[in-house]
Amino acid sequence: MTMLDTKPPAQGELIITRVFNAPRDLVFKAWTDPRLATTWWGPKDHPAVHVEMDVRPGGAWRGHLRSTETGRDLWHKGVYREVVAPERLVFTFAWEEDGERGLETLVTITFAAQGRKTLMTMRQAPFQSAEERDGHGGGWTSCFDRLDEYLADQ
Repeated sequence: MTMLDTKPPAQGELIITRVFNAPRDLVFKAWTDPRLATTWWGPKDHPAVHVEMDVRPGGAWRGHLRSTETGRDLWHKGVYREVVAPERLVFTFAWEEDGERGLETLVTITFAAQGRKTLMTMRQAPFQSAEERDGHGGGWTSCFDRLDEYLADQ
């Protein structure tokens, strides 16, 4: 189940909460193991073809997405600010493109155990526009649908 909660555009924050039918350790591992991230990272129409992760404060990550329709490649990257296994991840996020898509945002993800399920809350900010924020909301929601499918097979 996904709940999309966006604040007014002036605040430019995206908040998504999701309950996964999987233990917290597994959900956290899916976020921090590049082999697992490659199975779900990226929206359905732009799945990851490669993910690199140095999961530690100051460590970098980089993702390579490819359009299933056009073959266009998209790259994004960031740096981990906090890693508290299996509770919290904080990292920067920036597209490797010029213009609005190049703005660096901060992503904070918390993982709360709910029995054998996990409540994940993701916050990302700031955005330059409501359209940019909403575009990320759609992309992340598609990613989390894919993560849900991956976790169901485990």
